[in-house]
Amino acid sequence: MLEHKSPSHWKKDIAPYEKPIVKTSIMQIINTIVPFFLLWFLAYQSLSISYWLTLPLVIVASGFVIRTFIIFHDCCHHSFFRSRLANDILGNITGVLTFTPYRQWRNSHTIHHATSSNLNKRGEGDIWVLTVDEYIASPLWRRIMYRIYRNPFVLFGFGPFYLFLVSYRFNRKNAKTKERINTYLINLAIVGTSALCCWLLGWQAFLLIQGPIFYLSGLGGIWLFYVQHQFEDSYYEHDDEWEYVRAAIDGSSYYKLPRILQWLTGNIGFHHVHHLSPRVPNYFLEEVHDTTPLLSKVNTITLKTSIQSIRFHLWSEQDMKFKSFKDIKPLLAMSRRTATDTTTIPVPVPIPVPATAKK
Repeated sequence: MLEHKSPSHWKKDIAPYEKPIVKTSIMQIINTIVPFFLLWFLAYQSLSISYWLTLPLVIVASGFVIRTFIIFHDCCHHSFFRSRLANDILGNITGVLTFTPYRQWRNSHTIHHATSSNLNKRGEGDIWVLTVDEYIASPLWRRIMYRIYRNPFVLFGFGPFYLFLVSYRFNRKNAKTKERINTYLINLAIVGTSALCCWLLGWQAFLLIQGPIFYLSGLGGIWLFYVQHQFEDSYYEHDDEWEYVRAAIDGSSYYKLPRILQWLTGNIGFHHVHHLSPRVPNYFLEEVHDTTPLLSKVNTITLKTSIQSIRFHLWSEQDMKFKSFKDIKPLLAMSRRTATDTTTIPVPVPIPVPATAKK
């Protein structure tokens, strides 16, 4: 873990970067959304030649959807434009393009930033994480449910379809009126634009192009969110010991990507900077990282090392590290023997469940 300055000192260091530049933001819209539509058009034209020509185009287009989502993400933090109204308008437009309801995602993501790495406040906008002790204390059905959820074929195979086609289509339990209406309007806009494309181009052509773009961009988005918090030496703490700055810097990674992937993902690999100050636009994240010496010591993961995060399933409060299901087999076996040898049945410990699992 790093030794950190006080939050106020960090704020002073980063404050100059929290002011978006309109010209830069507009240029980012042009070099992101315009190429996406161009690639979509070229993919459609290529269908008459060969689908093998179409596939490379939709793969690249999915990268531009991820970059569009980063613009959407900045709008949710009101960091893309200085005008709140401008952020809201662009956020809703990019929300339609990325199949994400603007107000719903903005509100749940705000909670994520306020509670990230807090063991007492899990469940909103997070990947479901149990501690080793919680997992061992869970009944069999909950352990099975958790193992299914954490299975990479479920999380990354089924996950994009569930998240973007099911979960985001319904309002949160305690959503206010404006958020509910916004979700309905985004849903209508998505259905309307999809129906229009099917009518103009044919539903087969639409699905052959939009289907892979939707899945690959959704997969990429989930993967980025996963690896930036689910690394071995991440940070988790209970509410009375939890610190915002440590959660931002120790609980969020620096995902060092090749330059082209860094560009397509809108610098979101500098996730530690983003969590330290969500008001920094994506195009300043790298500069903040480079000009702040202490940030060069943060947890760094690469494409190669990030693959290892798939085997991290449970947080160990004793070792302050992520563990795999295999790692805790001896502890689980010991707990079963203890339960067999005693006549006292322990009271189950309440286990936090993500909001999506409660629906």
